[in-house]
Amino acid sequence: MTLFAAGDVLVKAVLCDIDGTLVESNWLHAAAWRDAFSVIDVDVDLEEARRQIGKGGHELIPVFVPWWKRKVVEEPLKAYRKLIFEMNYLDQVEPFPKARELLVRMKEIGIRVSLASSAGQEQLEAYKKIANIDDVVEETTSADDADRAKPHPDIFEATLKKLKLRPRDVLALGDTPYDAEAAGKAEIWTVGVTTGGWSREELMHAGCVEVYKDVAELLENLETSAFCRF
Repeated sequence: MTLFAAGDVLVKAVLCDIDGTLVESNWLHAAAWRDAFSVIDVDVDLEEARRQIGKGGHELIPVFVPWWKRKVVEEPLKAYRKLIFEMNYLDQVEPFPKARELLVRMKEIGIRVSLASSAGQEQLEAYKKIANIDDVVEETTSADDADRAKPHPDIFEATLKKLKLRPRDVLALGDTPYDAEAAGKAEIWTVGVTTGGWSREELMHAGCVEVYKDVAELLENLETSAFCRF
């Protein structure tokens, strides 16, 4: 028996990350960064790169590139990484099971669906097609809409403006500590999933109010989740 109908929930919108949350892409992004860094003779371990995925390039590059080298390499490196990802890895991205069904169910019970991602708009459009969620998503905010990417709050703040909602009206959904950190700076609580490679404990420590194995588990428990309790 369905416990909730449209209009019953207090959360008015979900501000949803997509990389590692709705689509399986974090390790592919890590591989693209590893390949790009190798061109400037910076050796980056795949797992070390994966632990930085979720940040924008401006925040990720300084982790691996010495300060004296950054100004020269940053913009070409970001462009080359984007090219590598699109040519070698984008066609390997797949949606996580039940990603579309979760967003459809949220919409059915009155939760507006938006995307809030550090990815560029072009990449987000590709992801929406991969996950088959074009018709479910009301607003999309990408790195192109903000001066700073996650873990800064700009993307979440821009999404709130598009939705014309307050932080207390929404919850974020993400897979990395950077999602929780960025949302928290915008005074938004975050529900986490572990599909980005981070543990439940790491995500809770970053500020998530609850953590699920994946979006399929969240869908299964949606009506007792924070989305239906806040």
